[in-house]
Amino acid sequence: MTDDAGSNGSTATAPSRVRRLDGPEAGELASLAAVFEDLQYVLRCCEHLVTALNSPENGPVRVDTDNALVEALWTGALIGYVRCFSARTSVLTEKDLDELKLDGDVKEFHGLVKKLRDHYASRHVNPREAFTIGAAQSNEGRPTGIAVVSTPRPIVDDTTVRLLGRVAYALSGLIDARMQKSQNDVLGAAGKLSPMELSQLPLMHLAEESI
Repeated sequence: MTDDAGSNGSTATAPSRVRRLDGPEAGELASLAAVFEDLQYVLRCCEHLVTALNSPENGPVRVDTDNALVEALWTGALIGYVRCFSARTSVLTEKDLDELKLDGDVKEFHGLVKKLRDHYASRHVNPREAFTIGAAQSNEGRPTGIAVVSTPRPIVDDTTVRLLGRVAYALSGLIDARMQKSQNDVLGAAGKLSPMELSQLPLMHLAEESI
């Protein structure tokens, strides 16, 4: 994401070169941009999930719901959403949820999403099915074989997906507003550098920052 403006505030032509900034203002903007991209990823996952969960069940265009696709999209959405609230970056906190002004208990839903993330991203427990073992018994009471019985766990529903999408969309607006201010802060910090100091900073390829 590049934002160039001339002294009169109008959009200027693309810069001939871009210098890397590593100050605290730049670090804050980079963190905000990373969270914003994660929220956009969550929104894309939710959009695909709504389509996957609402495929027609009958008729000439009937399409079976692909549970593997649903789980992959839902797991990605959960991981991406919870990562936005990482204590390491402190970009978003649960207090920010109060600013969204959404209907319902958003914090309660936020807590549910965190638990679901732990469940679907577990390194130890199968999130799709629970397994129990039984012994087949003959009429004489003797074991004749072993049965492995799986109980599928329910997949995510459309309502939950749409609610996560609403929260992610509202948070995106919150982060976008902060990014606008942060960009001005970074531009102000860069403006304090002399042409010589700016020229000594490492060059960047624009592809590295295209968000």
